[in-house]
Order: sequence, then structure tokens, then C-alpha cells
Amino acid sequence: MPTTPGLGPRLEDFRRVSRAHSRRARPALAQMGDIDPAIAALALWCMHRDHDGQTETDGDTIYYGPSFTHLSPPEQIGLAAHHVLHVALRHSARQSEMATRLGRDFKPKLYSLAADAMINEALLSGGHALPRPAVRAKELIELLPGIETVAPNILADWDTDRLYHALAAPLEGDPSQVNPAVEDYMIKRKFAPDVNTKGSFDTQSDVWASRIEQALELGRSAGVGIGAALIRFGDLPSSVVPWERHLRRLLLKAVSDVPRLSHKRPAARWVAQDAMARAVGAPAPAFQPGSARDLRRPQIVVALDTSSSVTDMQLDLFVAEVLAIQRRSDAEVHLWGFDTGLHSQLRLDQADALDRLEVRRGGGTDFAPVFDASAKMQPSLLIVLTDLDAPAPPAPRHPVIWAVPSPVPRPPRFGTLLVMNR
Repeated sequence: MPTTPGLGPRLEDFRRVSRAHSRRARPALAQMGDIDPAIAALALWCMHRDHDGQTETDGDTIYYGPSFTHLSPPEQIGLAAHHVLHVALRHSARQSEMATRLGRDFKPKLYSLAADAMINEALLSGGHALPRPAVRAKELIELLPGIETVAPNILADWDTDRLYHALAAPLEGDPSQVNPAVEDYMIKRKFAPDVNTKGSFDTQSDVWASRIEQALELGRSAGVGIGAALIRFGDLPSSVVPWERHLRRLLLKAVSDVPRLSHKRPAARWVAQDAMARAVGAPAPAFQPGSARDLRRPQIVVALDTSSSVTDMQLDLFVAEVLAIQRRSDAEVHLWGFDTGLHSQLRLDQADALDRLEVRRGGGTDFAPVFDASAKMQPSLLIVLTDLDAPAPPAPRHPVIWAVPSPVPRPPRFGTLLVMNR
């Protein structure tokens, strides 16, 4: 898209783009450069189209419905900016990725609610007008259980994914239920999702992150709009690798067939050296063991700290990844439940075996019983799902993964730390 070097997009560029695309959005886009240069710069990377439905975003395309023209000019600019940020923050792509990760437990309406709330908070801080009633992140966070005070800089401390997980947290252990306060809020605000994932969209998070940073810097230089209002924006597109992918790599490494030394067979190098020594009458070389395949079936132990804050959804994702590795490697998987003692042990042969695990919540935490039992088994890998609210035992001989639901101030002295909220 053409821009003026150092100054960002030109006003005539917006008029040209508006004529080429949506007629309904033409006035709003034409004025955007003066009102919010940051949004104006990002709007040039979006496709603008008119259609007969509601105003919505699908990938990198914004569709403007007939109702858009009934809004006042400031509200048209605010709503256009709202959807430009949907595109720039990759909400269609992120929603699709989250749906793939969570499967049937994913709640797309709540994700769209979280995305709208974060965007509206940013736009209101930048002085934009929005069609009423508008959802806000501040109001949603106040509805969450356990939140007594809301941090003053919401846009720096929260992002769409974190807000979604907080809104979708199981109510009294039932993942199908939604906080009734959130349901009432959506009804009162007449909330309707405006993000789709049907079309094609750009998934290059690093490219969009660069575009947004440049646009915000342009806005800071101009002194108006969201660029001047946002000190730090936590919802920027990122290329963070989901923790499931890290887990998959660690599991495959643990169960891979690595040759081991065997004194039952000599190394090929030793055979050659011994033959040469015999031929010349020299002393036989020192024996060198050869390598042999480890024929033992790999064993994976997943130990669940039932007193910790690991959610049922995180446990389901963990077990799904472990079972996928089991199918590919013929590994033997065991699931243990523990608090101050090892209270349940189950061998996982299939996915529904998880339903037979007796999980008792609450109580203290003691890692010693788990590590004592694993020392006798000597598994290929021990995975401990915990919040690390107890002293770590001495390091074992086998590899260990500590899976924690959120970052911890003091990582264990041994093992690999895997943070599950990324």
C-alpha cells in the first residue's frame, strides 16, 4: 500500500481505498487519518467490503452492513476502527487456532466477547466513540470470581486469550456452564459476535506485530488516537508456541529409541583392532562395548497434584498429547493422583481411562511419595502437573517435566519447567 515516507498513509490513499472497496465506510475511512493515524495506517492493510448482514470481520476483510450508515459519524469511525483492530490483532486466526487446541471445550462466543472487550477498552482510551451498548474488559474482569480490584492498566496486563480463559473457566467443575453474571452481561449489552473464521486470513503474527508497532509509533508522533493513549498493549500478535507443542517435543525425545552400550556385543572398532593385533602378534586391545537397541518398552508417568490449580481442561489436553505419543511410540502410560500421598494409580490404555481416575481435590502437597514410587519404576519420563507449592525432592536418575498452570517465582533445581498458560 502506498504511504508517504515518515508520515504514514496519505488522505488520498484512504479515498482511493474507500472507492475501491466499501462505499458505506468511505466517509469514516477518509476522516480516519486526522482522527487516529495509527488506526488509519492499519486500515490500509485491511479489505473493506459492503454486504447485507451485520458489520463483522472475517480474516483480513471487514464487511459493513446496512446498519453502519445509520450511525453518527463519530460512531462510524469508532466501529470501523474496532474492526480494523480485529484484523490487525489477528482475532480470526487466533480464534481458529484456539478452537483447534481446545476442540469441543472451546466457546467461540466467549472468545469474540473477550476480543471485543479488549478492543473497546483500547479505543475508549484513545478517545473514540462506540455504538452503545459496548462491552468493556474492565466490566468483564469485575465479574470474575476472586478478582477484588482491577489493575489500572488493563491493556498492559490482560490480552484476549487470557480474558477468554478467565471467562470460560469451568463453573463448579462443569465445563459446559458459563458464569451466569457473564451471561447476564451479554444479554444486557445485546452482545452479538462479530468475528468469523470462514474466510482466508494472514496468520503471520510477526508481520502484524511489526505493523502495529509502527502504527502506534506514528500515532504517538501525531499525539492523537490510540497511539498516544497506549503505553503498553498486551494484545499484540505474538508467535508464542503453545505449551502442547513443547510437551509433544519433550515426550518424543523421552520415548525415542536411543541406542545404549551393551557389553554382550563388541564395538566394530574393537573387532578391527583385535583382528589387527592378532595378525601382528600384538597384545589384544581393551574391550570396547558396542551399541544395541533398548528393547524395553518406554514408560511415561503423569503425576497429577490434585491439590493444585491445574484445571480439568489442561489435564484433558495433557492426557490427549500423552496418548497421541503412546499410539506412535507404543509407550506405557501411567496416571497417578497425589496430594500428601499417592492416592490413585491408573494405567492409561485409552482415552476414556481418564474417567476412571479417582481425583480428589484439596489437601496439601508432598512430592516424596511420587518420586519414591518412580525411583522403583525408573520410567522414561516423569511429568508432574502441579503448582509447585511444596519443596522439591532430590533429583532422580530419570528425566522430569514440571508442568505448572502459571509462572512460578522459583523454578525447581532440576527438570524442565513447562508453563501451561502460554
